[in-house]
Amino acid sequence: MNNARIDLWRNGEHMALLGEEQRRNAARTPLVQRRVLTVLTGTQVLGGLGVGIGVAVTTLLAASMSGSDAIGGLAQTSAVLGAALLAVPISRTAARSGRRTALTFAYGCGVAGALLVVLAATLRWWPLLLFGLLFFGGGSAAGLAARYAATDLSSPGRSARDLSTVVWATTVGSVAGPNLAEPADRLGRHLSLAEGAGPYVLAAVTFGLAAIGMFTLLRPDPLQAGGTGPRPAPARGGAWPALRGSARARIAIAGIVVSHTTMVAVMSMTPVHLNHGHTTLTVVGIVISLHITGMYALSPAVGWAADRLGRFPVLLLAMGQLAAAVTLASTSSPHDVAKLATALVLLGTGWSCGLVAGSALLTESIPVERRPAVQGLSDLLMNGAAAGGSVAGGMIVAAFSYGALAVFTLAMIVPMTIVLALGHRGGRDPRFEGRAQ
Repeated sequence: MNNARIDLWRNGEHMALLGEEQRRNAARTPLVQRRVLTVLTGTQVLGGLGVGIGVAVTTLLAASMSGSDAIGGLAQTSAVLGAALLAVPISRTAARSGRRTALTFAYGCGVAGALLVVLAATLRWWPLLLFGLLFFGGGSAAGLAARYAATDLSSPGRSARDLSTVVWATTVGSVAGPNLAEPADRLGRHLSLAEGAGPYVLAAVTFGLAAIGMFTLLRPDPLQAGGTGPRPAPARGGAWPALRGSARARIAIAGIVVSHTTMVAVMSMTPVHLNHGHTTLTVVGIVISLHITGMYALSPAVGWAADRLGRFPVLLLAMGQLAAAVTLASTSSPHDVAKLATALVLLGTGWSCGLVAGSALLTESIPVERRPAVQGLSDLLMNGAAAGGSVAGGMIVAAFSYGALAVFTLAMIVPMTIVLALGHRGGRDPRFEGRAQ
């Protein structure tokens, strides 16, 4: 009887200590989350610089090396496809070893890809360039995965805002990166590097700094830390069982895929359309910069709206903006720069609404132990679909016209809008991820 009392006393003491530890962890979580967001924001700026530099020169470098505009277009598709292919290894690494290791691995792939492109430029061998760009896509994959890391320690009702903070940080790099490409190329030539190699050397440096910052500073790991104790071990069975059990998760992924595919298909062909009107590269650059600003700059406001108004209303707003953008673009002549610029800003803000609200809805609709797998599948599908959308957009413009892109994209947007409207009416919109755990 005495032993039983001693065991009972020990168990009570243990539970009291565990409760105290949980209280300490809960008190630390806001401080830890601020640190996590600071690290993710800083590395996102660096990663965005590398990606922006690549976007500015990839197509031109591939076309110059191969002598083919088709290969030039395929180069950008290779980078997007690389981001898709790397999404699953990144998510598996996160489930096994945490976000810090996964994001460091992703940026490391970006470094390797940039260096392979430098070697390809030196050898003037375009197949190696395309291969290197697959790994270069790791920079984009890291940026996308970082948005989910921002939600691991979010307080109830703040996940969309935390996610949107990391998305917003991409603005700096994405806008500044293309403007650094030409100076980096000049510096590279001054240092006797091959034409087009300089920008990718700079991209390798920025990805490398992001990897170092992520590995050394993202402590504790947000996925492993949890809010009031250790996270559950990753569940077996992958992402599909979780998706089969959650209609909201399936809707979230569909909304993300439609938003991203529409944006990539229209954005990638707009410079070609403007070029048919003999628009200068400076004007094309301004239009694309306005588009990128629309994608990222307003994301904090989008996150606030998704948290306060709900995920479904913001996703519906995304579809409305995307539909307006493609309709406006399809009715614009190559000389109507103002109209096309307006269309691309709407395209960017619509993408932002779809990505932020869709990602928040996906995160809260899946149990914690399955989130990395499902998030990785989401990024695989969105980037894979975007790569296909880019190719399809080029074929549609070549065979028909730029205006025909509206038919292709509206064929995705309209059904998605109906699904969202029915889903919103069919049940209460869960705004807080804690209800899904």
